[in-house]
This record gives sequence, C-alpha cells and structure tokens, in this order.
Amino acid sequence: MKHLLNLLAAVALLVWGTHMVRTGVLRVFGANLRSLLARSMGNRFSAALSGIGVTALVQSSTATSLMTSSFVGQGLITLPAALAVMRGADIGTALMSMLFSVDLSWLSPLLIFSGVVLFISRQATTAGRVGRVLIGLGLMLLALQMVVEATEPLLSSPAMKAVLTSLNSDLLLEITVGALLAVLAYSSLAIVLLIAAMASSSVVPLDVALGLVLGANLGSGLLAVLTTAKSAVPVRQVTLGNLMFKALGVALVAPFIGLWLQHARPLLPDATQSVVLFHLAFNIVISLGFIGLTHWVARFTERLLPLPKAGSSTLQRPRHLDPSALSTPSLAISCAAREALHQADVVETMMVGMLTVIRDNDLQLAEELRKMDDTVDELYSAIKYYLTKISREALGEVEARRWADIISFTINMEHIGDSIERILIDIEDKKIRKGRSFSEAGMAEIAELHTRLVANLRLGMGVFLNGNVRDAQKLLQEKARFRDLERAYADTHLARLSGNTLPSIETSSLHIDLLSDLKRINSHICSIAYPILESAGALAPSRLRESRAAQLEEM
Repeated sequence: MKHLLNLLAAVALLVWGTHMVRTGVLRVFGANLRSLLARSMGNRFSAALSGIGVTALVQSSTATSLMTSSFVGQGLITLPAALAVMRGADIGTALMSMLFSVDLSWLSPLLIFSGVVLFISRQATTAGRVGRVLIGLGLMLLALQMVVEATEPLLSSPAMKAVLTSLNSDLLLEITVGALLAVLAYSSLAIVLLIAAMASSSVVPLDVALGLVLGANLGSGLLAVLTTAKSAVPVRQVTLGNLMFKALGVALVAPFIGLWLQHARPLLPDATQSVVLFHLAFNIVISLGFIGLTHWVARFTERLLPLPKAGSSTLQRPRHLDPSALSTPSLAISCAAREALHQADVVETMMVGMLTVIRDNDLQLAEELRKMDDTVDELYSAIKYYLTKISREALGEVEARRWADIISFTINMEHIGDSIERILIDIEDKKIRKGRSFSEAGMAEIAELHTRLVANLRLGMGVFLNGNVRDAQKLLQEKARFRDLERAYADTHLARLSGNTLPSIETSSLHIDLLSDLKRINSHICSIAYPILESAGALAPSRLRESRAAQLEEM
C-alpha cells in the first residue's frame, strides 16, 4: 500500500507540475501567443507550425485549442485553419515528451530553488510568473524520478501482475485505459511520461505501453471535448474535429504496433525511448497525413454541430464565457471581450428596430425589443461575474487595462439598453396608443440622428475591439457633431411649433425628450473612446476630466 501511495503521489505531482508550467507560460506570454497564432494563419502548414511552437511552450493541446477556437468564434480564422493548428499542437506535446524523457533529474533541484526564489521575492511581476514555470518544470522532473523509484517495488505485487495480464491480452482495453488515464490526469503529456517511466522499469510490457500511448492520445482529444462541452458552438467544433482526427489516427495505427516492435525496437536503446518515439512518430505521421483533410473534417463537423440560427434563444444567452478558460487569465479576458461584443450586438438589434417602431407604430415589435433589454442586463451581470472570477494578480499591465475596458464597455451597453427601453415605453404610451405621428420634417430629423447613432455604435464596437486611437478620436469628434445636430433640430422643432404645425404640437414633449435621449445614448457610445485615448496619452485635459466624471457617474 505504501508503494502504491508513493506512485499516486508521484503521478499527482507530475500532473500538478504540468499544470503550473501551462498556467505560468500562459500568464507570461498569453497575449503574445495569441498574436502569434493570429498572424500564422496564411496557410495550413504555417498554422500547424505555430501550433507546434505554442503547444511546446504551454505543454497543453487543450490550452492551444481554447486559444484557437476563440479566433474561430470571433470570425478571425476559419475552422479548417484551427484544425490545422491542432495538428501541429499534437506534435508539440510529443516533442515535449521527448525532452522530458531524457534524464534531467540533476536539474530538478536547481529549477525548484530558482523558481521558489523568484516566485516569493517578485510574486506579482513577470519574473515571479517565470518562477512559477521553473517550479513546475522542476516538479515534473522530480515526479518522473519518483515514478521510477515507486514502480520498482510494485513489480512483485500479485495484483499488479493480474492487471498487466489482463491488459496484455486486449489492445482495445489498453487504449480505453490510456484514454481514461489522460482524462483523469487532465494531461496526456503527464500520462505518456508516466507510461514511459513504467515501461523502463518493466512495470508494463512494451506492447502494452504502446497501446496505452494510443489511448492517451485519444484521451487528450476527449478531454478537450469534455472541457468545452458547455462552450459556444465554434469552440466545440474545433475540439470535436480534433477528436475525429485522433480517433481516425488511433484506428489506423493500432494494427501496426507489432511492426513497430519488430523493426523499430531493436534500433532503440531502451523502452523509454521506444515509447516516446512511438508517441512522436504517431503524431507526426497522423498530423502530416491528415492535414490535407482539414476542409473535409471541418465540413463534417459543421454538419454535426451547426451554428445556431440568428434570432434563436441560444443567441440571447452568454456564448463565450468559458469556465475552463478562467485558469488562464489571458484567455478569460478574450472570452469576456467576445461576450461584451455579443452584448453590443443585442443592443444594436434594439437600436435598429427602434426606428421601425417610431416610424411605423409597430407595437408588437416594441414589446419584443423591450424584452431584449432583459437580455442585455443578463449579459452584463454574467460578464461582470465572470470578470470577478479572473485573478487580477495574474494579469499583466495590458490585460489589467483590458479588464477595466471591458467593464466600462458593458456598463455603457447596459445604460444604452435601458435608455432604448425607456424610449420605446414613451413611444408606446405617448404616440402609438394615442394614434399620433411626428411631422414629416421631424421624422426626417429623427431618422438622421438615428442613422448617425447606429454608425457611431458600430464605430465604438470597432474601437473596443481593436483599440485604434484614430477611430477613438473620430468617435469623440462625432460626439460634438451629434450634440450640434441635436441643438439644431430642437430649434427647428420649436420653429414648427410657432408655425402651428399640428403633428408637431401633438408630439412636442415626446419629440424633445426623444432628441435628448438620443444624445444621451450617443454620449454613452462615445465614452468607449475615453479609456483607449487615456491609455495612449492622447486625451486632452478637459476630456480627461470628462472621462473621470463619466466613470464616477457609472459606478
């Protein structure tokens, strides 16, 4: 029992070390890695190469899958390109297993000591996060040494011999056990290293070890699917397509394990090298062989998991707030930003429909649009709650600023939704139910302001997405123009009143209130520009004071 507990402790330490390395690298280089992936989507081969590099750093194809699927959800890359990245990601994990299979136990104390010093002394800095990575690497090397030491006494155990006998007789059982171990350990890399260590100690025969390795590869794909089960459809499409590739690869390679043992085994020095090289060869052959099938698999995956139709109820719920991304702050920030844009899309739908209600007295549409404000409020609450679960200490300066920008953006969208709802209620009570209409000139003025309002909202969404300083400045310029137009149209309305224009007299109060409400909505839209300009140092002192006042007003 003691030896079994030592083995379980070593496995747990291996898994934890892998987790520390993955989260540490993503916290230090998360934004840069996402940029690397985004820039390498010119063709399938460059995408695969980027997948190799990123996954070799983060030591997790699941993390790479989450980053890649976020681009698919934003429409920045296609599903076939994402699947090409995952082909490279599998090779990246295999390369890391090769590295860790080398006896580097002498390096473990140095890595742990250096990492602890950096982590404790400079915890909240980049150096502290690098220290976390070093600790994780040291723990992985230490754990592999512990696995070898703990497995040797188990060789004489009757129970172990019975288990090995059952495995040795059934390849399908070996694959199943390997897949389950990868899912339970949350890391195929850790399991492959464990299998290699056990094979070198003769705990498992080499043919059994190779079957377990195939299962671990299949388990990594299954793990990604399970992790993203509640995520948006684009995320699930990437992980499902990746699982299909892995399942097909395992099915094709499994019958040829005997050939590997016959031809490759005599050329290799030990069982460890045989296991990790088999793992690497499997992923290289499958990735290169299947990279031409990415378009076919993507089309098949899209049939199995079609995107929800526009206007369906699924679109009105949070789609991008992936709980699994919370352990990686840079990914979580990206998820929150995408959800904020989803909230803005709902607001845009309300804003576009508002003019139809004003012009056509469409009571049914007004009621539907007012219900959408509940969606805007729910998305605001969901985003805010999601952001509170992101560790602020793990965020870099840029990501912390992005965190604040998302909060500010969602607050403004929530205020705009409330304003539109109030406008619709006034239109229903003061215009539709009383059978009144705006004058032709008045309606044209409202339509002009509405057109500018929609254009400014779309510009504001672009500013929020890309942080372009020039567009932010343009947005503030539009604020001044909109204010001038609102004053001018209020004066022309008063002129029509003095001319005894009947529609203007009947809707005077509503008309003036509507102009004021549209100006208020535009102010909320233009507030999106303040954080961008402030961070770039391009905000005038008067604007800076205005920005601070707006922030206090929102709190």
